[in-house]
Amino acid sequence: MIRAGRRHLVRTLADLAEQQGMRLQSYLNAKPYAQDGFPAPVSSPGSRTRLYDGEQVDAFLAGGPVPELPDQDDDQDLLDRRECADLLGVSPRTWDTYKQHLAEHVVEAGGVEHWPRGAVREFAAARPGKPAKTGRPHRTGDQVPRDQLLDRTAPLLNADPAISAAAVTDALGVHRNTAQDALTRLRAHRIADLVQREPALTPQQAADTLGYPRAQVRRALVLAGAVLRGRAVAPYLADVVRALHQAGWTTAEAAPEIQHPEADRCVAVVVLDDDQAPAPALVWDERHGWRTAISRRHPLGKSAQWPPATDGVRHLASGTTMPAPVDLLAALTE
Repeated sequence: MIRAGRRHLVRTLADLAEQQGMRLQSYLNAKPYAQDGFPAPVSSPGSRTRLYDGEQVDAFLAGGPVPELPDQDDDQDLLDRRECADLLGVSPRTWDTYKQHLAEHVVEAGGVEHWPRGAVREFAAARPGKPAKTGRPHRTGDQVPRDQLLDRTAPLLNADPAISAAAVTDALGVHRNTAQDALTRLRAHRIADLVQREPALTPQQAADTLGYPRAQVRRALVLAGAVLRGRAVAPYLADVVRALHQAGWTTAEAAPEIQHPEADRCVAVVVLDDDQAPAPALVWDERHGWRTAISRRHPLGKSAQWPPATDGVRHLASGTTMPAPVDLLAALTE
């Protein structure tokens, strides 16, 4: 889709070829747009005409960081026929029969017809017959329990690697944000799995191999990096838990679960459930190291942010250092 206010930035492959001083056929043969890191098209997967965001392309060609596109839906977003069909829950061919009712709203970008998201939504609400799919009934919660969400979403992703959050919402009756979170987590772990099996692959190459559209995996790639870092540090955390267990401060014996309260961050919690333990729990954060916590039930706190040292919270290691388990236990008893 073309995000609101960015129509003037749209470029076709012909525009890109001209920008780089190449004939279109030579540009298509060379395929510079297929190199790693090149911005993903803003056109929907499978579109006959590829469209790109000019600001992103310019940044890439200049060797700078590629700016992220807005990720919040807006009524002024411009959708192509496939995206309009997906929004209504119909086939693109069916959309071709509907679009006559939105002739006054059609917008051309890069030689391709688009329609504002708001206009399509209004048509969906007003059209006779079967209404557009809405995912879940109005004013109801998610229809799938949280502990079942990934298991229910996984088969949908298996069947269609390019599935959208809207399609998951329609299939499972969950909020779109819930569906997006499930897809992000599943894609991230599958990308990490493939990178571990084939270390020569980058996360982006793994995502491409799995068939995940580049426009849909920006957050998943960040999370996949965190998942891989978490797996790498798991043996060290297991050593720490064993030392704490041998000291009699925890009944846990295995490495703690790595949590990702933010997509690019790894944290872990070890509950010290013995009454003689020097703290209720320990928290490890890859950015800061180790600290004590004042609660066994909520050791991370509401925001999971690194708290300042206060009564009950002690910073045992700073930065990204990982002290040996024996040194950590010594710091804990000081």
